[in-house]
Amino acid sequence: MGSQIGIIGIGVMGENLALNFESKGFSVSVFDIDQKKVEKFVNGRAKEKNIKGAYSYSEFAGQLAKPRRALMMVTAGKTVDVVIEAMLPFMESGDILIDGGNTHFPDTTRRVKYLESKGMQFVGSGVSGGEEGALLGPALMPGGSPGAWEHIKPMFQAIAAKVEGVPCCDWLGEEGAGHFVKMVHNGIEYGDMQLICESYQFMKEVLGLSAEELHEAFKEWNDGELKSYLVEITRDIMAFKDEDGSALVEKILDKAGQKGTGKWTVVTALDQGIPLTLIGEAVFARCISAQKDERVKASSMLSGPKPSFKGDKKEFINAIGKALYLAKVISYAQGYALLRSSAKEFGWNLNFGGIAMIWRGGCIIRSQFLHKIKEAFDVNAELTNLLLDPFFNKMANEYESSLRKLVAEATLQGIPVPTFGAALAYYDGYRSARLPANLLQAQRDYFGAHQYERIDKPKGEFFHTNWTGRGGDTASSVYNV
Repeated sequence: MGSQIGIIGIGVMGENLALNFESKGFSVSVFDIDQKKVEKFVNGRAKEKNIKGAYSYSEFAGQLAKPRRALMMVTAGKTVDVVIEAMLPFMESGDILIDGGNTHFPDTTRRVKYLESKGMQFVGSGVSGGEEGALLGPALMPGGSPGAWEHIKPMFQAIAAKVEGVPCCDWLGEEGAGHFVKMVHNGIEYGDMQLICESYQFMKEVLGLSAEELHEAFKEWNDGELKSYLVEITRDIMAFKDEDGSALVEKILDKAGQKGTGKWTVVTALDQGIPLTLIGEAVFARCISAQKDERVKASSMLSGPKPSFKGDKKEFINAIGKALYLAKVISYAQGYALLRSSAKEFGWNLNFGGIAMIWRGGCIIRSQFLHKIKEAFDVNAELTNLLLDPFFNKMANEYESSLRKLVAEATLQGIPVPTFGAALAYYDGYRSARLPANLLQAQRDYFGAHQYERIDKPKGEFFHTNWTGRGGDTASSVYNV
């Protein structure tokens, strides 16, 4: 009898997913272009387990039960296409290829159409949780060929993380819907991480907290409404000592890396006109961190205040916690606005409450308040913004003063808080019944005859003014938002 699932790519994620599948009672075959990896794995961690090694694409395909289910855990991009072409000669109608990498969703849409044109099926699935999640239970976000779901659902939901018995895995839709949701997940992850980093810098440089005190602050937050994976690991990082007994975190170079998913999220939002400002600032914060040499030079040339604080530290730490909670919700609100816009743009029937359920466990952005997001969409499936939900609206009205307090104090102290600042700017912009875009439209009409609407005329009726007396009556084409 053939293996129920095959995995191509025996890296950290591939190995752990193979062990996870096997631990849930599924037979597994593994293959890697590097035969030494296969040999090491089957004779090491997979020894005496129901896991077979294959040393060629043909052998690998021959080991799989039909319809073949092959999960690719390889580097996103051209490598995925190379593996697809290598597998095609050994596949038959109805067979399923699954891409579990961080693939850009348009590539998944293209591959779904390509495989379906050949009678086969393709799934693009987000996999979140890192090495530990892959082994013990990740969050899985599959989408693609609809017919594939019945063949992979039992296995995927078996290995996924569980919250209150519910698997953090469900079908998200056709084409690249699964990878799109994973992309937005990663964008929110960028925002969450940067918000925590800004909290850390303020508490360290302005409040003067030691690593031990920072550990206690994050511990207290994680014991309350901010309970989440990222706050939890930050708590642990603050307590981790180097060999000399000092905090290891302070010896790590302040130069962040990124793999592109955050950028994809922001670019997609720009294409659709969705103000994903907090995540955008998180991406740019990583970019400016990468300019380490320039920053060191600028630090001796550009002036700014020397941080000092005379207030109640405990009270301010509490305010930072409230600001962090509100800013996180604003980041999710922006992310969900992009999900809603994209569902309409691409014709996907995304279950917004269901997505929150998937994110409740296994994934990097798992947070205690995700069940509140699920409840919000259960009450109102057409909810346009999380800040309008009664629960989040009440919280925002209570916590906005803390967000202002942090942003104002950080500005006076010379501490950069780009994502907190973006959260406050979005909050104030979103709650403004009138913004200065009337002047902007006048400027556009003045220099480019782009026209404007009037508040005393019906919507959709456009006007052009000869502002200088030297222009004509001809207007440019109307720009519709």
